[in-house]
Amino acid sequence: MSVISVLDPSVSELIAAGEVIERPASVIKELVENSIDAGARRITVEIKNGGTDFMRIVDDGCGMAREDVPTAFLRHATSKIAEKTDLDSILTLGFRGEALASVAAVSKVTVLTKRREDALGTKYAIAGTQEGDAEECGCPDGTTIVIRDLFFNVPARRKFMKRDSAEGNAVSQIVQKIAISHPEIAFKFIRDNKLEFHSDGTGELLSAVAAVYGRDFARDLLEVRHEMDGVRVEGYVIKPLYAKNNRSFQNFFVNRRYVQSRACSVALESAYENLLMTGKFPACILMLEMAPDSLDVNIHPAKAQVRFSQEKTVVNAIYFAVKNAFLGAGLIYEFQTRKADWYGGAPAPVYEQKPLVAEKPAPAPSVSEAPAAPVSEAPAPAAPAPTVPDHAPAREPLPQEAMPFSVPTASSFADRTPPKTVIVSEHFADVEPEDEPEPTPAPYVPPVREPAAPAIPVREPETAAANAPELATEPFPDVQVIGELFSNYILAQSGDTMIIIDKHAAHERVIFEQLRHDNCKQYQQMLLSPCRVLLTLDEFSAMEENAPLLDRLGFAFDFSDKPYAVTTAAPSFFDGLNLDEIVQELAHNLFLGKVNPQTHVLDDMLHEMACKSAIRAGDRNSLQELQALAERVCHDERIRHCPHGRPVMFTMSKYNLEKQFRRRL
Repeated sequence: MSVISVLDPSVSELIAAGEVIERPASVIKELVENSIDAGARRITVEIKNGGTDFMRIVDDGCGMAREDVPTAFLRHATSKIAEKTDLDSILTLGFRGEALASVAAVSKVTVLTKRREDALGTKYAIAGTQEGDAEECGCPDGTTIVIRDLFFNVPARRKFMKRDSAEGNAVSQIVQKIAISHPEIAFKFIRDNKLEFHSDGTGELLSAVAAVYGRDFARDLLEVRHEMDGVRVEGYVIKPLYAKNNRSFQNFFVNRRYVQSRACSVALESAYENLLMTGKFPACILMLEMAPDSLDVNIHPAKAQVRFSQEKTVVNAIYFAVKNAFLGAGLIYEFQTRKADWYGGAPAPVYEQKPLVAEKPAPAPSVSEAPAAPVSEAPAPAAPAPTVPDHAPAREPLPQEAMPFSVPTASSFADRTPPKTVIVSEHFADVEPEDEPEPTPAPYVPPVREPAAPAIPVREPETAAANAPELATEPFPDVQVIGELFSNYILAQSGDTMIIIDKHAAHERVIFEQLRHDNCKQYQQMLLSPCRVLLTLDEFSAMEENAPLLDRLGFAFDFSDKPYAVTTAAPSFFDGLNLDEIVQELAHNLFLGKVNPQTHVLDDMLHEMACKSAIRAGDRNSLQELQALAERVCHDERIRHCPHGRPVMFTMSKYNLEKQFRRRL
């Protein structure tokens, strides 16, 4: 047996450095965070060849005294904490005292630093374990750190480095996230002698986002501002129509620290449910502020992850913050217009100039917001007042009985072949179950639907979600349907705004919302053979506590056989599906405390029912029906996307329309 001995410091330092320094991006992250903790207002990051050969970080922070410079490169040397109780209230980004020691252990480092009160600065060089002398020199206030030949003494680690472009991209992403989290600091990132981006440091979050991701990205964002149970959520989320192809643009910051949190991502995507098209993901820049003692930032060597003491509170805060942002903004999209090119060639896109400051977006621009400059000296003829066709009905409230609710049919599910049930457990995958008699529900008789002129429901919008903001003004106070285009698009007018509505997508969303909230119970069907599902004790308790909610979803359970949940009734459109898996997913969602515990299977079924029951393109509808649908869409903030994520309506202001006809400049 080998003799146990203490490792040589040169070996132990290399091992410890491997926990913190994985690649050049790790070095940049640690050193930039030190610059922020030093009170810097301007930070410049420069790299060459992906950072493996050269990195430089320049800041105008407080600097270091000459006698403190060698000490700063010792392991666990820090000025951030002194006692163990300080770990419960960490407000700085760095606190472990390992960054400089780890960087110096695997690279060649040169430091130039000077305090404002000192006449001269200090120059110090260290490479691995070879320390130099601290010398006086002339240098600007702050600290400049130059790192060369990363992993020069660890060839095994250098061999596994990626291409220079990949390493440089990783560094760029780190600097971008830090620049967004600290908009009050002016960041400059130089890559291979080229300026990649530069933030102005004005303190405006939207301005920092525009500097990093571009003005087009910033223009498509909605402001978020919400506080709930001691958790404050601020920032921006992207409009559903402009969602991205991956999750790379999801940025979460907890007390100004960028973190990777699966819980935060799940809460964000839950708020976007039924608003995104397949394969799209939301983007966000969300700042979470909470008490330092309510989270643990000391669970990861690189401080890339945190642990929340009340995770459910954080999830709910993000969910309601995003939902309230949607309600406040209205999710109303305006047509992207282009200038008419009178001299040939491709038309150039027109972008509306908006200040990059935090402000509540208006539902739609009015003509009074733009200068009314005539094209020529002669005054333009006054536009005639909009006329109502002779056959248009009078503008009176429509009676409830005149427009009955078109109950979604389930006839399309009658001849569907039931999918093959496959059990996937922890130990056995793709194992077919033994043949067992499936529960046979009572026969379902779908209601008859008249395809000629589908009725459109006229119902008052339901009460908004809890903590929803109150809108100061109605976005479309008076909607007047003008007609129909291509037998699918409703043309309407409200003030100086033209509205175009996709009648199929709008009616589909109306039916889907009614099914989700109060009409699922009408499909409840007793089971001839109850379904018995084994749950964990936590899941069983969650199901038992939420029995009223389950009843509204069309389910009924017998909880007398703990820990088995016995399903005695279920929605009839689940015929042919694996009810065991649906109940287990429902129970798990309730245990996790999801605001919307409905399963994906249930949502998919409601999507299909709403799509089959909604009026379609080409259907002939009376002007009264179109008027009812237009009013419902314009007055209900939830009807902005169909269940598949397509937009329901677009608007165009009178000013932009007149610009296309060259009546405005």
